[in-house]
Amino acid sequence: MKALMLCGHGSRDQGAVTEFAGLAEKLKSRLPDWKTDYGYLEFAKPIIRDGLDRLRAEGAHEIMALPGMLFAAGHAKNDIPSVLNTYAAENDVQIRYGRELGIDPKMLRAAGERIKECLRADGWQEGEPLHDTMLVVVGRGASDPDANSNVSKVMRMLWEGLGFGWGETCYSGVTFPLVGPGLSHAARLGYKRIVVFPYFLFTGILVRRIYDQTDAVAAEHPGIRFLKAPYLGAHEMVVETFVERLNEILEGTNVMNCQLCKYREQVLGFEAEVGLAQESHHHHVEGIGSAADCALCDTTCTGACRVSKVPGHDHVGHDHGHSDGHHHHHDGDHHGHAHDHNHSHSRGGHDHAHDHGHSHGKGHSHGHDHHHHPYPHADHPLGPRSMR
Repeated sequence: MKALMLCGHGSRDQGAVTEFAGLAEKLKSRLPDWKTDYGYLEFAKPIIRDGLDRLRAEGAHEIMALPGMLFAAGHAKNDIPSVLNTYAAENDVQIRYGRELGIDPKMLRAAGERIKECLRADGWQEGEPLHDTMLVVVGRGASDPDANSNVSKVMRMLWEGLGFGWGETCYSGVTFPLVGPGLSHAARLGYKRIVVFPYFLFTGILVRRIYDQTDAVAAEHPGIRFLKAPYLGAHEMVVETFVERLNEILEGTNVMNCQLCKYREQVLGFEAEVGLAQESHHHHVEGIGSAADCALCDTTCTGACRVSKVPGHDHVGHDHGHSDGHHHHHDGDHHGHAHDHNHSHSRGGHDHAHDHGHSHGKGHSHGHDHHHHPYPHADHPLGPRSMR
């Protein structure tokens, strides 16, 4: 049987979880000959292992897996492949892993249509020049400069493709500039209309924070019209991009671009991260802290758990400071994986076309303090702490 597993990050926000499940349903409809399931790394259920269990129970011995990620940073490069590798080794199943959505003409078309929806609501008509309008694209932000640079490329493609007067990029967290300083900078460039577009797949607390920050900056600049474009969602072109990524696995062409990967190359400012271990820090928090478990919020996450330190919402005592330089402190087993980035790596019948080819060493040290390499610009004045 043909089996496909869609792997998401997960969210405490029920709206984001519902939208991701809706995307999985669209993929099922688009691929009627495939058994399709889904799961999350953290903050939501079902977890990835649950989806894989269901596919295996239906008779799947070979499973294609896709990361539900826009760009390849730590989750797509490390966490998801680690979960899949572990599952494959424990359950005698072959899993073939595809690449992230990436920069793709179909994704750009989807983004362009979301931006046009926003402009039409403001009275713009197709064909009218946008020389008096500025575009600001907001990315998630990561401790991987290659992923961050991809957001800038998306912004440039949209800026040039739609003919905006000017374009800028900012980020919701981890890196810089954040949305507040980014929009404050944009407001000084003289444009009377600024479109703010979150380059996100789904809703959630970060998207709402982007819109809230837009409102805050707009209040300080009443002479400028700030328009809030909708995020990508399960646009048909997004679904088609996932289908293309699946076909790449089948054709053997799903090779990640490693030219600027900080784990493989001596990228400026990140030289110390070449060869870092590939492992997931999510294995002991899978499914913990989901919207269904939270007593502080209803279905819309407000981030109150970050302030209240509710048990089950703080990675079980781990310091998971994505917004504070991407530092993670864990107590557990250390897997000394050599990081050789061979993208045709196979392990135990588990052929990952781009799982960095980390060779899984047996010299595991136990009871260690495990943390991701600190983000080198954590003290930058324009970031990288997430918006308050």
